[in-house]
Amino acid sequence: MIALIQRVGEARVEVDGAVVGAIDAGLLAFVAVQPGDGEAQVQRLLERLLGYRVFADAQGRMNRSLADTGGGLLLVSQFTLAADTRSGTRPGFSTAAAPAEAERWFARLVELSTLRHARVETGRFGAHMKVHLVNDGPVTFWLEAR
Repeated sequence: MIALIQRVGEARVEVDGAVVGAIDAGLLAFVAVQPGDGEAQVQRLLERLLGYRVFADAQGRMNRSLADTGGGLLLVSQFTLAADTRSGTRPGFSTAAAPAEAERWFARLVELSTLRHARVETGRFGAHMKVHLVNDGPVTFWLEAR
């Protein structure tokens, strides 16, 4: 699994003009499922999402995690993160999980996230989404769970 995370002051996802998920300060995580991903990758990615230290401590250093701050977590499925872009001018998607597999493991990530963290929101799997965000920093990291 891959996640592109951004520390945000706020973020929201709209589908057909309606807000389907929104957070204030916290993490926006774009998530891609790759072929062969399963429970171990979901567990590892969740640990990283909740424990990755990207929030400032009293000295202004990135020493606090989402679990420490209690901020929001907005999970958005984005298969294009798993694209093969090594050659040519058009991405290939054989490196992304098939939609049914991706939906299963993304849903599992959402399920476990809501059990472990109080403030979890999501986009809508497979929908055309408009994502609005205020990146705080800017702070953006690429995480992988292999």
